Amino acid sequence: MPNLRTSSLSRRGLLAAGGAVGLGAALAACGDSDSKGSGSGSGAGKSGPWSFKDDRGQNAEAKSTPKNIVAFVGVAAALHDYGVEVKGVFGPTKTADGKPDVQAGDLDISKVEVLGNVWGEFNVEKYAGLAPDLLVTAMWEKDALWYVPDESKDKILELAPSVALWAAQTTVPKAIQRHEDLAASLGADVKAERVTDAKAAFEKAAARLRAAAKSQPNIKVLVGSASQDLFYVSLAKMSADTLYFQELGVKFVEPKVNKAGFFEELSWENVDKYDADIIMMDNRSSALQPDALATRPTWARLPAVKAGQVIPRTTEPIYSYAKCAPILDALAEAIEKAKKAG
Repeated sequence: MPNLRTSSLSRRGLLAAGGAVGLGAALAACGDSDSKGSGSGSGAGKSGPWSFKDDRGQNAEAKSTPKNIVAFVGVAAALHDYGVEVKGVFGPTKTADGKPDVQAGDLDISKVEVLGNVWGEFNVEKYAGLAPDLLVTAMWEKDALWYVPDESKDKILELAPSVALWAAQTTVPKAIQRHEDLAASLGADVKAERVTDAKAAFEKAAARLRAAAKSQPNIKVLVGSASQDLFYVSLAKMSADTLYFQELGVKFVEPKVNKAGFFEELSWENVDKYDADIIMMDNRSSALQPDALATRPTWARLPAVKAGQVIPRTTEPIYSYAKCAPILDALAEAIEKAKKAG
């Protein structure tokens, strides 16, 4: 993972590295986008101009519905679930052994041009070669394009219209709706059976999680992310997923966050600072996974670890109903089965 001590590493870079989780929510005071804006473009096969008002409040416009789309991998995966395919992706796409990264969802990564696989990588020449009609990415901070390097941003934005969708300062249902809005503007049939079935499954899973939280009011969940030197405990309200879980009644550990307000850094000697019955661990490839922590005595002694109540946390959800329903079901199941440990 990137060196957290690098002076040039921005707060977005720290988040990408696996430390902060849900960076943008505390920055709402910096400005607010029109999250209710929607696409007004033509569908696939129709002629005429296309436009979409994104979560920066900016209108992306084209003479016709974009076909050559390049997107952050997680957004590309969401569009794929709605039937919209992209030409290129950037962000964590392949693992070291060449397999799809967890953030790639159901994308066939052999059929897309990978412009960059880690933070700071974005091949502008390859991007230009794709003759892009549209660039789409997430937004954790107002007006900051996720995984689009600041040093080459101006060159990149000259080549095609861009759309940014909130990954923070929102909740899961709102984020899904915005991705669906974009997909619809690009020609997706959002009334297709696969979409409506996935939405029904999501709503059922949300009801299950609400019921699980109500039935186990004393179960407390810790949101964690591990690096070689530090263990990060995140504040639930700062991220779209955990904020939504909180709204459904899930109880979370509330760390004493640093000045930035997003998370608390603990040394491995102090990893037992908070009692927790379930630990949700950052599942991104940039973070150490539980198997890699097994030899750390302080980790092994945690009550939730000893109880076998450690579960993955999809830190950067793919915002489609199809991908988010299983996340809700998994947490609901963990709470349903959990014993008081902390």
